[in-house]
Amino acid sequence: MNEWILVVDDDANNLKAASHILVKSGMRASCVRSGEDALRFLAGGRRPDLILLDIHMPRMDGFETLRRIVDDPETASIPVVFLTADEDSESETHGLEAGAMDFIKKPFVPEVLLMRVRHIIELVRLQNDLEGQVREKTAEVVAQQEKLKRLNVQIVMTLAGAVDAKDEYTNGHAMRVARYSKEIALRYGYDEESAQNIYLIGLLHDIGKIGIPDSIINKPTRLSDEEYEITKRHPEMGWHILQNIPEFPELAIGAHWHHERFDGKGYPDGISGTDIPEEARIIAVADTYDAMTSRRSYRDVLPQAVAREEIEKGTGTQFDPTFARIMLDMIDEDKDYAMRQR
Repeated sequence: MNEWILVVDDDANNLKAASHILVKSGMRASCVRSGEDALRFLAGGRRPDLILLDIHMPRMDGFETLRRIVDDPETASIPVVFLTADEDSESETHGLEAGAMDFIKKPFVPEVLLMRVRHIIELVRLQNDLEGQVREKTAEVVAQQEKLKRLNVQIVMTLAGAVDAKDEYTNGHAMRVARYSKEIALRYGYDEESAQNIYLIGLLHDIGKIGIPDSIINKPTRLSDEEYEITKRHPEMGWHILQNIPEFPELAIGAHWHHERFDGKGYPDGISGTDIPEEARIIAVADTYDAMTSRRSYRDVLPQAVAREEIEKGTGTQFDPTFARIMLDMIDEDKDYAMRQR
């Protein structure tokens, strides 16, 4: 395709000379005699490959014309080369700072004019090609990241399902805890991405139960003190399993500390208050609520009022009061008692 050059100069002889040189070399040339004419030309939607712009013109000089070209998003990407008979470096510095790509001295030397024009057009094309490749590669990377993210979610859900499958009475527990935890996080002010991370942490909060014998998890009666002590090991087991995922350290945090209490009487470390990671404080209240609203071998789902009363009773002692109050609001809004095991 022939390169299209817009030449802007108030001197008819300069226009004629530049146009002759360009056309003779196989390029297209359009000529106007003022900055105002150049802007009107471009306002018609015409986009030349390059603008040769005289600096010294009456009314609107080259610097002002260039400023308006650059300020318009529709024309800002058109390369501009100044035409000048000046020898002072100050004009060149001013022009380059304003956005000009180069200077061509008048009177024109045909070989120099063509060399500069072709060089700049080729440079701009290379830049555009590079930008296009960068955009394409960026889109590919983003697509891969999204694919990897979906795969990670599927892996997490599979692991959570493996844990839930061990307990015939509370199947679906991890999903519900994750859902309640995400809702608490959103209401607290988390953005969607951060709340989704809480969801994934909630899915794997009980991953350590993989290491607890099925005979204890599915025991049809209440656990003995010894059996209860064995189940209390699952947070640390979960920590050891998940800490090997350095890309998502919060997974291990949720598994490790979701049984800590706000008053420091929880386990495994007995930490309290805001020393307990925020993710674990959110999951703790969601986990306890779902435990009460799920069936056990020795009891059915507790009435909603009973579950609510226990959350309220534990506010500030067992649970972070902020997250407990959000959970209470969610319970109060659940008029049909939908937040429970079916």
